Amino acid sequence: MLYWLLVPLRDYFFFFNVFRYITVRTALAGVSALLFTLIFGPLTIKLLKKYQLGEEIRPDGPESHQQKKGTPTMGGLLFILATLLTTLLWGDLRNHYIWIAMMTMVIFGAIGFIDDYAKIKKKQGTGLGVRQKFILQIILSGLIAFILVYLGTRGDFNLHLHFPFFKEWTPYLGWAYLPWIMLILISSSNSVNLADGLDGLAIGLMVISTSAITALTYIAGHALWSQYLNIARVPQAAELTVFAGALSGACLGFLWYNCHPAQLFMGDVGALSLGGTVGILAILIKQEFLLFTIAGVFILEALSVILQVGYFRLSGGKRLFRMAPLHHHFELLGWSEEKVVVRFWIMGIIFALFSLTTLKLR
Repeated sequence: MLYWLLVPLRDYFFFFNVFRYITVRTALAGVSALLFTLIFGPLTIKLLKKYQLGEEIRPDGPESHQQKKGTPTMGGLLFILATLLTTLLWGDLRNHYIWIAMMTMVIFGAIGFIDDYAKIKKKQGTGLGVRQKFILQIILSGLIAFILVYLGTRGDFNLHLHFPFFKEWTPYLGWAYLPWIMLILISSSNSVNLADGLDGLAIGLMVISTSAITALTYIAGHALWSQYLNIARVPQAAELTVFAGALSGACLGFLWYNCHPAQLFMGDVGALSLGGTVGILAILIKQEFLLFTIAGVFILEALSVILQVGYFRLSGGKRLFRMAPLHHHFELLGWSEEKVVVRFWIMGIIFALFSLTTLKLR
């Protein structure tokens, strides 16, 4: 909105020409989203307390977590609103990739909202059943995938699969791209959800991941940089950088209230929306495989659950980890919550830096 208002003023005042630049609007979107979450955080906490929207703790989790019961949850609504509003302010809304990203954030946030509401209504640590949640994710991710593949048939989305380090081999998938998109969205959203178990853990890792993805969206949309670093050129991704920057700023602002001891939890509405959003960003800029390293800690958290369940069933009741997801395993080894979180952040930084380094290695 401000983009359409300010850029035409360059005909009268040269200064306003600066708002044409992606980098300027990305920085402004990030700062705006950060300030939005910081300013409206206390009001969000107050409203959630007023309507008694507190976290229900699973009884099978670590005993030390029971004291967190009643902490305001569904705080993900705060950074969802911050991201959407600042993108609407600073983005060029003629770019349909921005609308796809915002739609994905809202859709997965809606699934999380239903799950959170079910937990509060039941007054239990579990909301929707696994099957119910999975069916919703399949249906709605299928809708998003259908839209993207349809755009691909019109030439508005690249239906070739791009592999890191393979310059020439980019197989065309066509409609076969649809299940791949669904897999990325569902696995990404659930991975972030599983990692959201300690104060500041998931949102801190998301600050790191979204910062790396913001850099990638800019590179993918830049003709010279994408050619120099040998990654897929996606012209529409340039404007998507504004959305990614807004998301990074909103996550950083939310961390202020979510760090230990947390005043506000993101809830499934936040975790599922964040996972789905980074998934769609990776798909749109053709970096789905690089997402696996950027979000390396999230992947490890998800794998720990899969391995734990599989080993438990195959071994007749034995456990591979003391508790899954992985962060609980280290808690039960005697690590403090703060130590687990900071060390996982360090791992997240290493994964993100490694991912960005691979660009030059290509």
